Order: sequence, then structure tokens, then C-alpha cells
Amino acid sequence: MIVLKFIVDKEWLLKNVNESNVRIIDCRFSLADVNKGKMEYVSGHLPGAVYFDLEKDLSSPVQEHGGRHPLPDVYEFVKKLETAGITEDKIIVAYDNGEGAYAARFWWLLRYLGHEKVYVLDGGYKQWVDANYPTTTDVPSFEEEQFHIHLKPEIAADIHEVKEIAAGKFANGVLIDSREEKRFLGIEEPIDKKAGHIPGAINKPWMEGLNSGTYKSMEDQQKRFSDIDTNKQIIVYCGSGVTATPNFLALKEAGFKHVKLYVGSFSDWISYEENKIE
Repeated sequence: MIVLKFIVDKEWLLKNVNESNVRIIDCRFSLADVNKGKMEYVSGHLPGAVYFDLEKDLSSPVQEHGGRHPLPDVYEFVKKLETAGITEDKIIVAYDNGEGAYAARFWWLLRYLGHEKVYVLDGGYKQWVDANYPTTTDVPSFEEEQFHIHLKPEIAADIHEVKEIAAGKFANGVLIDSREEKRFLGIEEPIDKKAGHIPGAINKPWMEGLNSGTYKSMEDQQKRFSDIDTNKQIIVYCGSGVTATPNFLALKEAGFKHVKLYVGSFSDWISYEENKIE
């Protein structure tokens, strides 16, 4: 059973894990130790799962602008999908350790490419293992498939759109900062070179959309965002376009139609000296 529109539970996946039209993607990663996710995958993963690395596969190399996790080259990314036997007709389930952010980054990327059948595994690897569900160290290989791109630029925001909202020139736009409150307020900044937030942004910490790795219900997500008009254009950002993706997913679950991700996020914003910070 698919619990929500974009999320599947472990019971559904257990029943469908060996189906030929299902592909499973392991997105585990640690910003503190960039090799940890791959090592965890090698030690054990869901049957049939293919590993995608946040920095090597789901991002392109860092440049002067574009933030700490810029979008991957679309054609290089698609080639990796094809090697993993992924087409737009396959049901794709992405998981991480239950944080939600790394799997949601993969989910968003496939949505951006026009894939309609991609989901995040609720509870991630941790809850799968806690339930004593099967894992393996076997690395699968699939026959290469052809993935047809149907790009959806309408779910990605560029810096010019963000500037319009920040300058108060787009009254119908809402800018959501997904980082924890201390970073939003500029009290602490453990990663980026400057502290604070993009002018005009409101704070909706991404982790408040989950309970111990499990996404909150549609009704709870609607309560989280009840102070925002569902008809407005929402742009979500975080530090580098990763932890904003669970908020993107949660907003879509809550019924918001016009949601975009500012992929470069705060780390891109501060790479332009002229951009103001609150």
C-alpha cells in the first residue's frame, strides 16, 4: 500500500522488492564522512538496490556559483539511471538511513526529469533493518535501458526568481528556509561562510516534517504550512539544496501546487557579494 502520494511504507516494498518493474536506490550519505554511505551500502543494503552517491551522482562539482551541491549534468545523470536499468516506466523507491533528505534529493531529481513513479521509503534503511526485513551484500547488475527525459523546469527556481521575492517585487511568492532555526537566525553557521538567511524568507525546519525518520501525515503537513496560502508560488531552500527537498515533498503532500526548489540555496546566494542577508 502506498501510504501517501510520494511515499511508500516498508511493508509495501517488502511485498514488491523482487518485482521486475521496481528499482530500489540506496542514497545513504554522511556530510561528516563522504565515504560512509558507500561503505554502508557495501556492508549491506536492500535486495536489488543500486547505490547513488550524493556528491558523485546527485551533484556536479562545486564551482564559483551554484552552491555546495549543484545539479548534476542531466545527461551524465541519465546515463547512470540507464545503467541501473531505470526507465520512466519503472517504479522507483529511494531510501537513506531515515533522515529523508538524501532520498528526497534523488526523488526530486527524478521528478525534475519528468519521472512520475518515484517514491521515498518511509523510515529508510534503519526501520527496514529494525523490522528484520532482508538485506544483502550482493551488488545487482541490470540490462541497460533507455530513459526518456521530460524535463520539468517549473519545479526548479533560479536566483533571479529568488531575488524578486527577496526584494519584495513578487507579492505572490513565498520563500521558505528549511534549515534549523539557529542557522536561519544566524546564531550558528557550521558550514557556510556567512550566517543568516535570504531577506524575506520564513523558517520551516525540514526535520519538523518527520517523526524519527517517518514522514508525518498529510493532515500534519497541512498544519505545518497552514499559515501559507496554497495558491502562492513557494520556493524552498536550505544550505545546499539537499535538506530542502523533504520540505518540497511535504508541501506537495500537503496539496501545494506551485512549489520550486532553489537548488543552489543559501550557499549559492552568498556566493554573490551584492546579495543581502538578514
